[in-house]
Amino acid sequence: MDISLSSWMMIAFVLALIVSIWKVYKFMPSKALHDDDTTPQAQTELIGLILKIIKGSNGELTEKELIEMVTQHEDFDVEHFWRFNENKLKQLLHIHYIKNPDTKSIKDIHKKLNT
Repeated sequence: MDISLSSWMMIAFVLALIVSIWKVYKFMPSKALHDDDTTPQAQTELIGLILKIIKGSNGELTEKELIEMVTQHEDFDVEHFWRFNENKLKQLLHIHYIKNPDTKSIKDIHKKLNT
């Protein structure tokens, strides 16, 4: 049985395709990273810490002051939340504002927590 050149080329192409698909599959993430701060649990933990800090403050915080207080708090895990920045704080506050439509600012959150 004599195999033509085009058949050898098709076999080589299929083998190369299988190898390249396998290599791409091996690089795809299959489990959550230990420092992934986008999970619902991590967001809940950060929002809880933010609310704790807002409740303990006088309510007259700016976002910059709040981010400073969050990153310096003893419960803040620097290794887990190493990507935490002002944009992440704004996103988390926005999520809180959506879940609690009666709050529209840090001052409103403070009033609601201390009543």
